[in-house]
Amino acid sequence: MAKVIFGAWDGKVIDNRNRQIFEIEEHPEFNDFDEFNTGNPIKAFFGGHGFFIFEKKVNLLDALLHYMERVARESCGKCTPCRVGTQIIKRKLEDLVNRKGSPKDLDEIEIIAEQIKSTSLCGLGQTATVALLGMFQFFREAILSELSTPIPLRQPCETYVSAPCIEACPSKVDVPKYIDYIKDGKFTHSLGVILQKYPMAATCGRVCVRFCEMACRRTQVDEAVGIKVLKRFVADHEQGVINEWFSAYAPEDPKDPHLQVAVVGTGPAGIAAAYHLLLKGYPVDIFEAKSIPGGMAATGIPEYRLPKAVLAKEVSIIETLGGRIFYNQKMGRDFTLNDLVERGYASVFLGIGTHKGKTMQVAYEDPEIQGYDFGVDFLLRINHDYIDRGIPMELGETMVVVGGGNVAMDCARSALRMNVKQVHLIYRRSEKEMPADHEEIEAAKKEGVIFHFLTNPTKILVKDGRIRGIELIKMALGNPDESGRSSVVPVAESEFTIDTDHIIPAIGQQVELGFVTPKDGVELNTWGTIRVNPASLITTRKGVFAGGDCVSGPATLVQAMAQGEKAARSIDDYLTLGRIRFQPKERMSQLVADLQPMIAKGINIPVKHEYRVKIKELDPLIRKKIFEEVEKPISVDQAYTEAQRCMRCYRVYSAITEH
Repeated sequence: MAKVIFGAWDGKVIDNRNRQIFEIEEHPEFNDFDEFNTGNPIKAFFGGHGFFIFEKKVNLLDALLHYMERVARESCGKCTPCRVGTQIIKRKLEDLVNRKGSPKDLDEIEIIAEQIKSTSLCGLGQTATVALLGMFQFFREAILSELSTPIPLRQPCETYVSAPCIEACPSKVDVPKYIDYIKDGKFTHSLGVILQKYPMAATCGRVCVRFCEMACRRTQVDEAVGIKVLKRFVADHEQGVINEWFSAYAPEDPKDPHLQVAVVGTGPAGIAAAYHLLLKGYPVDIFEAKSIPGGMAATGIPEYRLPKAVLAKEVSIIETLGGRIFYNQKMGRDFTLNDLVERGYASVFLGIGTHKGKTMQVAYEDPEIQGYDFGVDFLLRINHDYIDRGIPMELGETMVVVGGGNVAMDCARSALRMNVKQVHLIYRRSEKEMPADHEEIEAAKKEGVIFHFLTNPTKILVKDGRIRGIELIKMALGNPDESGRSSVVPVAESEFTIDTDHIIPAIGQQVELGFVTPKDGVELNTWGTIRVNPASLITTRKGVFAGGDCVSGPATLVQAMAQGEKAARSIDDYLTLGRIRFQPKERMSQLVADLQPMIAKGINIPVKHEYRVKIKELDPLIRKKIFEEVEKPISVDQAYTEAQRCMRCYRVYSAITEH
C-alpha cells in the first residue's frame, strides 16, 4: 500500500512533505500502487484529474514533461488551444528541464494551461493540464527549487491514453477513434480501428451488451452515445471491402511452419484467438464440434437479432487469412488433447463454450420428458433444425420460460415467432434486477411476452408422460446477499399454477464435461471450468491455453473475444520467447481502474443536449411472426449526427517508475 508524499486530485490537496515516511498513513485507495511490476516501484502518477507523488526524489519538471509530451502527441489538432498550446508548454518544459528557461516561464505556462483547459473542445484538452495546474497552484515552490539543481537524467515513464468507454470495453477498442473517423467520413478507417481488435465487427454491432455505453460520460448530459449502432453502421457500410483487405494480407514476419497452433472451438474466443495468431503469421487449424461455426453466436442468438449471413461472412475471414476449420470434430469424442500434441501442434487454445443447460432443481424435473428443453438446446433447434433445415417443431400453444437473461428473452421471443400463442416468462427477482438488456426486455413486452416477476418454480406437473403445467410460488425481496443483490424468500401460501405444454429453463449454462481427462494434465476448478493463470490464460499444462466461457463461465461475446486476443498474445510470447511478457498497458489499465472511486462526476464545460439516434424497428405485431432482423440500419446522415455527440473523453495517464 503506497504512501502519498504530496499531490492534488480533483482540487483536494495532500501534503506530507514535512513528515517522516513512517509517520505518513497508508492510503487504502492506493492498495495496488507500490510497484508497477515486480521490483519496480511507482514513484509518481499523473492523470486527467491530478497527480500523486509517492517518493521524495522525483524530478517534478521532468515528470510533467513526460506527461505533456504524450498530451501534445495525442492532440487531434481540431482546436487551436490544444493543438498549439500543448506544443508551447512542451517546449517550455524542455527548456526548464535543461535549465535554459527561467522562473517567469512558469507564469506563461500557467496562463496557457488555463486557456487550454477552459476552451478546448474535447475531453483530452479539457483535462490535459489539470495535473500541471495543480502542481503550479499548490506546490510551485517545489518546482522553483528544482531550477537551481543540475540538469537531471530523464526518468523512466510509462504513458497511457484511454477513455471511460475504452476502459469499460473488455477488448479495449478505441471507441473515440473510430467515432472520430465517422465524423470525418472515413468509414474504412473507422472499421479498421475495430478490426485491430477482432474480426466480428458487424456481429458485435448487433449483439454487444454495450459496457462502453454504460460508462459513456455523455450520460451525465443526456444519453450515452450510440456506440454499438455506429459500430454496426461502419461494419455494414464497409462489408464489401473486408475480404478484399484480408485476401491480400501477408504478415511481415511469417512464422516457422512447425509453429502450428490448434484452436478448439469456433465461438467468439476461438475465432478471436485464431484471427490474431493468423495476423501474426502462425499457421492455425480450428476444430469445431458442430457442422457450423460461430459457437453460441451462431446457435444461440436468433436470426431476428443476428442474421446468419452476417456472422458467416465475418467467420470466413479466418479462412481468407489461411486458417483451416475442421467441422464435426468434438474434443473428447473425435480427438483428445494428447492427439493434438502428437500431431505436432506447438500450442493449443481451448475455446470451448458452455452449451450444456442447467436444471431448475424442482420436483419432477426430467430433461428427457416431452415438452422440456434447455434454453440453449431450444435456440439451437430453432436456428439449425427449423430455420436451416426446415424441420417442423411441435411446441404447443403455451410455453413457460424460466430465467432473466438474454437467453431467456431470446427463447421467449423466438417461441412467439414459432406460433406459440402464449409465452410466460418467470423470474425470481424484480424487473430492475434482471440481467438481460433493458432493450431486450422492452422488446419482449411489446411482442406480447407475459412477465411474472418475483416468482419461482417449485414443481413440474406431468401427465401421460408429458408436461402439462408448472407450479410456482411468489417471492419477496429480503436483505442483500454476498453479491450485493437483495436475497429472495418464498411468500407463504402463495403457490399457483400455469397450464403449459412446454417449459424452457434458461437459468444458465455450463461446460459439458468430458473434453479433457486427468491424462491431459488440464485441471478444472470447483465450478467445472478450466483453471488458468489469469495474467496469461495458460492452463496447468505447458503450451495449452484457454479462454472464453470454458474459463469464465457464461459471459458475453465481447468478453470472449477479449480473452481470445489475450491468449493469442500469450501464445505468441510462449512460442517465440519461451515466456509470457509483462504487459505495461494492462498494468496501466489496472491503475486507472483503481483510481475510479476517487474521480469526481460531472462535465466541466457545458454541452448542448442532443438525444441519441432513434433506431427504426419492425412493428411488434409483424415481427413477432417472422425471424427477419428487427433493428434497421441507420443512414449516413444519422451516423454523422450521432458521431458528433461523442465528447472525445480521452485522458492521458503517466507513471514515473524506478526503471
